[in-house]
Amino acid sequence: MLVVQNTPSGGPGRVGDGLRRAGLDLEVVQAHAGEALPQRLGERALLVLGGGYLPSEDERAPWLPATHRLAAQALEHGRPMLGICLGGQLLAEVAGGTVRGRCGRPEFGSTPIRMRAEARGDVLFGELPGVTSAIERHVDRITELPPAAVWLADSEHCPYQAFRVGDAAWGVQFHPEAAAERIRAWDPGPLQEQGYDRDELHRAATAAEPAASAAWSAFTERFAAVVAASGGSA
Repeated sequence: MLVVQNTPSGGPGRVGDGLRRAGLDLEVVQAHAGEALPQRLGERALLVLGGGYLPSEDERAPWLPATHRLAAQALEHGRPMLGICLGGQLLAEVAGGTVRGRCGRPEFGSTPIRMRAEARGDVLFGELPGVTSAIERHVDRITELPPAAVWLADSEHCPYQAFRVGDAAWGVQFHPEAAAERIRAWDPGPLQEQGYDRDELHRAATAAEPAASAAWSAFTERFAAVVAASGGSA
């Protein structure tokens, strides 16, 4: 599996740990640090992580065009893909959706993710509880899903929390890879500007952590099974 990391601190976290436990070989490319992305995805699956950019901000993040190209290849050839936060927004754009910056109400910290009826038959989301908490950290959002997308989950303040394109590409706005402890490293200044207190966010996320960890670990195991079934095992 090819993993695109967009910020120094935005690693694959518990999703990466779960994929490795399932026997997958992760090639993590530190794109933010100038490491080159391959021209071709080939037989690999693709994981695109989050970052503080819009998916079209090529000047700020000059590796994004290459990431777009890899996501397009994943869709074209039916390779499994998971896009998280920025990665989910990028998948939406590649497939024909729309993303807007600083749109709607920001979401930070543990947030209830609500499964839609369409999630019941989904390989990754079908066995999750009807409401499952996940860490959020975004001010940008998807405003229009791709025409062929299946809308899987929403939240109170953000409609497009999860979707699927085709049979093997998923995008999520939230962070299934992030545990509650990650919040301790967030800069409190920008949070205060948005009306949030870092310590309160951490306490709420810690309380939700046991159920969230179990849910997103199982979600990761199911994604690993999709990858293995596609021929992407180590």
